Amino acid sequence: MSLSLILLIILILLLLGAIPTWPYSSGWGYGPSGIIGLLLVVLVVLMLLGRI
Repeated sequence: MSLSLILLIILILLLLGAIPTWPYSSGWGYGPSGIIGLLLVVLVVLMLLGRI
């Protein structure tokens, strides 16, 4: 496995854990999932450009 694939899997799992529908994260709002989602988009764009 390459490093970019491992990072992609970790970010997807973090994004699923930060969704505000889970009971432990209901008070967080959309901030954490938005930040992790942005990191995921940046990682995917870098993967498509071949930088990672």
